[in-house]
Amino acid sequence: MQSDTAPAHTAPAPGARTSGAPGPTVPTWDPGQYLRHADHRARPFLDLLARIPEPPGRPARIADLGCGPGNVTALLADRWPEARISGFDLSREMLERATAEHAGPTAGGGSLDFHPADLAHWIPEEPYDLIVSNAALQWVPGHPGSFAAWIGWLRPGGTFAFQVPGNFAAPSHALLAELCESPRWRSRLGGHGARSVHQLDPAAYLDRLTGLGCTADVWETTYHQLLHGPDPVLDWVKGTALRPVLTALGDDRPAVEAFLDTYRELLREAYPSGPRGTVFPFRRIFAVARRDA
Repeated sequence: MQSDTAPAHTAPAPGARTSGAPGPTVPTWDPGQYLRHADHRARPFLDLLARIPEPPGRPARIADLGCGPGNVTALLADRWPEARISGFDLSREMLERATAEHAGPTAGGGSLDFHPADLAHWIPEEPYDLIVSNAALQWVPGHPGSFAAWIGWLRPGGTFAFQVPGNFAAPSHALLAELCESPRWRSRLGGHGARSVHQLDPAAYLDRLTGLGCTADVWETTYHQLLHGPDPVLDWVKGTALRPVLTALGDDRPAVEAFLDTYRELLREAYPSGPRGTVFPFRRIFAVARRDA
């Protein structure tokens, strides 16, 4: 929702204030905006899905943590149409979209359903064959601390797999943070553009997962995405990294337009448009951990 994805995840607590500056805002998510780049956002999940082994149970029991609008959760049903699949998310807007468009029986006799959950505190209530998360855990501080509990609820031979963005040092994020801390916006938006990096590096994920008794495959990929249309990088971040800022500015349309005008120019310089579109590099980190049978 990861940053990307997707949005369905733990967000900063509302209303916090430090030294007179506004604290982080719980973002309001826009499923339609997020899905404007659905193909690029779904591709890393397809690459992750290709590396996930067959689940030990039939029909499989699957959890999707941070399911967002459900379009990626539905890809699980395409691969395992007999499975019982549950998506979990913190965003009411995302869950409403997922339920309306994807919930119900699947082609192979399985089912798709969606439920509210804060991933910082989610613990399975039954054994799973697969627990998967796509571009969500970067929103959850301390998420590696949950791995032991989640893996403990996998059936022997089950898999825990996830993908997180690894692009928080990219210009799209660095420029946003700098703009929020600039003299014009600091009193209103200080702290809203900065994203604490909650993910580990690939080697640390590998160490954590193998230390929990799993056979793990961890890798990273940088996608050089070719985006199209006017100001496509701005359009991308409107669905993810910009959500806390837009939520904080609320209905103050002059402020929203003034902020976006400045940020737009910074992004145009950082990501110049070419004759065939705008190249937007995006690094992602992947892990597939199989609990030993």
